[in-house]
Amino acid sequence: MKKDASIRAARRVLDIESRAVRALKDRLDPNFSKAVNMALGVTGKVVVSGMGKSGIVGQKIASTLASTGTPAFFLHPAEGVHGDLGMLMGNDILIAISNSGETEELIKIIPVVKRIGVAMIAMTGKKNSTLARHADAVLDIGVKEEACPLGLSPTASTTACLAMGDALAVALLEKRGFKAEDFASLHPAGALGRRLMKVEDLMHSGVNMPTVSSGTRMKDAIIVMTGKRMGLAGVFKGRRLSGIITDGDLRRALEKGTPDLLNKTVDEVMTRNPRTIEKGALVEAALKKMEEHSITSLFVLDGADAVGVVHMHDLIRAGVV
Repeated sequence: MKKDASIRAARRVLDIESRAVRALKDRLDPNFSKAVNMALGVTGKVVVSGMGKSGIVGQKIASTLASTGTPAFFLHPAEGVHGDLGMLMGNDILIAISNSGETEELIKIIPVVKRIGVAMIAMTGKKNSTLARHADAVLDIGVKEEACPLGLSPTASTTACLAMGDALAVALLEKRGFKAEDFASLHPAGALGRRLMKVEDLMHSGVNMPTVSSGTRMKDAIIVMTGKRMGLAGVFKGRRLSGIITDGDLRRALEKGTPDLLNKTVDEVMTRNPRTIEKGALVEAALKKMEEHSITSLFVLDGADAVGVVHMHDLIRAGVV
């Protein structure tokens, strides 16, 4: 069947842009390592600047850096030459983005950048450009062709720039040892932030935790389960969790026709070695464990002691699920 012209055009664009990104791998050299170390060692902030489409990509790069542990912000170069260069301090570094390396607004701020003593990383497609010659490290983002058939609109070049920015941000993330918990602290809002909350933020603890002591009769355990309205109770010896009684355990005992069930001890009915999770774990990890084991609750540990319980209903109410 004859392919639609728009699909052919889209495939051509994707082919060109994917080749542009793949080509970046062969151009990674000591300049990239130097750029990473510059950003890693900065005592101020990473300031990203670029005009037009490069500026839009630069805003995304600055945002990605900031959200992955590298303090960063975007500075519009046109605003910079009209006073905003006051945002720059000597302990900052500048990532200047220009495919041509000759963007007028960026070139104008170079003398000020040098006078302040700000180190500069150039992201450019022209290694011999004015921008590249004045930079302390040069990241080559050049492309053989743009995806635009007229060769006018930045397409493959902006994709390559964005990919290089992501590579820089992730390399920094790994060097910093940035963890999911750190990411969570920077993303407190929205679905992502909710999934990255800690278990201890949602768990039921103290008098709200459904617990019974080893040796408790089932009829008394059921009262606790009903009163706490969680469909379960943890069986404890001191502060140590030895098992768990759930609605499922009761149903299975009834299906087996267990005689005199209400007078049995919880130890005779409970599930031993229940699934648990550390209090400092992320809610995302709790959800994954519940899904993997087809369960709806986890007791929360602080070392060897059980200090709380988290239920699937808590995750639903918090908007995690």
